[in-house]
Amino acid sequence: MALLRKGVPGKQWIGKYRRFRPVTWQMKRNMVAQLEREAENEYWISRPYMTREQEFGHAAERRAQRWNTIRDNAFRRNFPEHKYITDHLGHLNTTKTWSS
Repeated sequence: MALLRKGVPGKQWIGKYRRFRPVTWQMKRNMVAQLEREAENEYWISRPYMTREQEFGHAAERRAQRWNTIRDNAFRRNFPEHKYITDHLGHLNTTKTWSS
């Protein structure tokens, strides 16, 4: 009975008995382009840029510099600002006038 009736039961674009979109030449072209990109990526990923000896410890200096900047910034952030003697003794100048 399901084969003899016309149309797709229920929503036509979702579900078990849905209507499928027709495959166009643009869809085929885009799929071929995507597969070519994936093949090129696999080609370049399969060939290492550095040997294992070159790769070992190649970023140690850069990581050390980054850690030093992070540590220094954290130290400066917790360090109190400079205080000057004029800030501490500024209350003594309230009675001082130009004539005296």
